[in-house]
Amino acid sequence: MIYRAFQDMQLSNLGMGAMRLPVLNGDDSQIDEAATFRMVDLAMQAGVNYYDTAWGYHDGQSELVLGKALARYPREKYFLADKFPGYDLHNMGKAEAIFEEQLRKCGVDYFDFYLFHNVCEMNIDAYLDDERYKTFRYLAEQKRKGRIRHLGFSAHGSPAVIRRFLEAYGKDIEFCQLQLNWLDWDFQDAKAKVALLREWNIPVWVMEPLRGGKLARLPEEDAAGLHALRPQESIAAWAFRFLQSIPGVTVILSGMSNEAQMAENLRTFETDQPLNETEKRALLSLAADMTRRTALPCTACRYCTTHCPKGLNIPWLLELYNEHVFTGGGFIAPMALMSLPEDKKPSACIGCRSCEKVCPQQIRISEAMKDLSAKAAW
Repeated sequence: MIYRAFQDMQLSNLGMGAMRLPVLNGDDSQIDEAATFRMVDLAMQAGVNYYDTAWGYHDGQSELVLGKALARYPREKYFLADKFPGYDLHNMGKAEAIFEEQLRKCGVDYFDFYLFHNVCEMNIDAYLDDERYKTFRYLAEQKRKGRIRHLGFSAHGSPAVIRRFLEAYGKDIEFCQLQLNWLDWDFQDAKAKVALLREWNIPVWVMEPLRGGKLARLPEEDAAGLHALRPQESIAAWAFRFLQSIPGVTVILSGMSNEAQMAENLRTFETDQPLNETEKRALLSLAADMTRRTALPCTACRYCTTHCPKGLNIPWLLELYNEHVFTGGGFIAPMALMSLPEDKKPSACIGCRSCEKVCPQQIRISEAMKDLSAKAAW
């Protein structure tokens, strides 16, 4: 197992995420405990010492099952991470009650790592309103008491949102968990987020390294070029090798769903084999080709915004449209749209087509706005 230094600790480069544990009868709330225990045993035997769960994973069952699996080992043998569920605004103001329940569910007296969960456009104002909700001050107090050893945050928001969070709390933040993979390096501008964290000297934890498994399976025509460069490497391993190439990446979380996936990932993380520049270029070129097949070719020239009578931020909305279409759904676009007032949402488009008359790419913007309103509605 590869390890990365974090302060005075050595963390396994591979961490076990508990969002996609094996389940019974296809029911996400019915975790297969026996299979999960075997997976934790495999991970422990191979040297994995970082385990990540959250309040909402598996309809609230992840904390319980992972806690039971880890309770069979001495507490000092593993690092456990959990999160305050601010992705749901109804939880704001409930930090104490939720934190106490999380400790109970996991069967521990403290969390090694604890995160503000999913800082994004939808919740940034609530996270920063500490006078009203007191989330930060409560978690900071738990850190002073030793019930949280290290405080961080996860983020799906834009670099601007992440910067706002850091400007408020950055001096107390020790790590950040990002959706980071070779496809999102440019597609979601993950590279800008990594650069921002580097400015703050904050190490990176990785979530979605395989984008929910999509980057573990590629069409043969896409995979052929990668196989030619590294015949011995699996497609999933390419994704992990890309992350091993990025300075600052400390823990790479993988939400493995069965023992075979666990075994394959453990083999990959026996060695540190970052990509060379030729290999990185090949991978990022493939990412550009993949997104280009479905993405609208917006270049953010902003000619459209000067002609929109509703003042819509059309380039950003098209960026959300491309993300939602490529992913085939998901929560990023809906949560971002929830942060907007009604008159700035895509549904506010009146279909006048003034924007389309000046679009150099001849994008049918009005149709995209209508489609985005329908597909990303919550």
